[in-house]
Amino acid sequence: MSALITPELLRRLEKIQLLAARRSKSSTKGERRSRARGLSVEFADHRNYVSGDDLRYLDWNLFGRLDRLFLKLYEEERELPVRIFLDASESMNFGEPTKFNFARQIAAAVGYVALCGFDRVAVNVFPAASARIATGSVTADRLPQTAVEGSLRSIRGKKSAMTFFQNLSSLTPGGVADFNGSLKRGALEARQAGVAIVLSDFLDPAGYESGLASLIGRGFQVNAIQILAPEELNPTTFGDLRLVDSETGGLEEITFGKYRLPAYQRMVANFVQRLREHARARGIRFFSVSSSTDLSELLLKQLRAQEVWG
Repeated sequence: MSALITPELLRRLEKIQLLAARRSKSSTKGERRSRARGLSVEFADHRNYVSGDDLRYLDWNLFGRLDRLFLKLYEEERELPVRIFLDASESMNFGEPTKFNFARQIAAAVGYVALCGFDRVAVNVFPAASARIATGSVTADRLPQTAVEGSLRSIRGKKSAMTFFQNLSSLTPGGVADFNGSLKRGALEARQAGVAIVLSDFLDPAGYESGLASLIGRGFQVNAIQILAPEELNPTTFGDLRLVDSETGGLEEITFGKYRLPAYQRMVANFVQRLREHARARGIRFFSVSSSTDLSELLLKQLRAQEVWG
């Protein structure tokens, strides 16, 4: 079983399905209702019979009432593309437990639910492995990160779940996020829009606005989950401090006394609230959680309550 998710939680996740407000437009058959007309058991509409149509789908009851020939149309089932944007920058490698590990657990859960529903899953890890190796934040001899990330770009079927979990477990965070650029590239490379899950601390100095806008513009239904460490929400270290930016290496010396804690917490709360309002105005489901949050609480209660899945 996956080291990321307990067997008990996996069994409970098998009973859940991702909810898509927009019907799937994928060309690959799956288990989602689509606007495409096919031969499934879900009746959709009628149309006039034309010569050459399959006589098996004539509505003889309607013919008996109207003395005209109509063909039954059915909704064809299509797969739902699910794209997970996983922030693997160095800033995510902070906290106890780390933000990255918690994000990876959520990615594993979302992916598993999608795979059980025969939806196609793609994980966009950012920054890319090549960028993390180039900056020295991840050494090339530790793990074949590029190959691992490549294997996460297209997965389908429950039988792929264990390999999916193993590849997620092999990821190592590092480097500078480039949040906006990563989401834009992911939106452009997607053959079909579907559901997008963004897992990040959203602390990129360049912001988050244009990246989220690119997913919305592409037609994705976006769910954004901000993950912050307990120490970021409620610091316990005070005094004369030398702060080091984990991604850029920049230094800043500050004096942080306990009397400044309320002001700091207001600043964090304001940042989260602005992000929440930005998301709400654009139809994005938004969650802000601590990396110490109980995983079952988030997955089985919070996400269900907001109809991410059901």
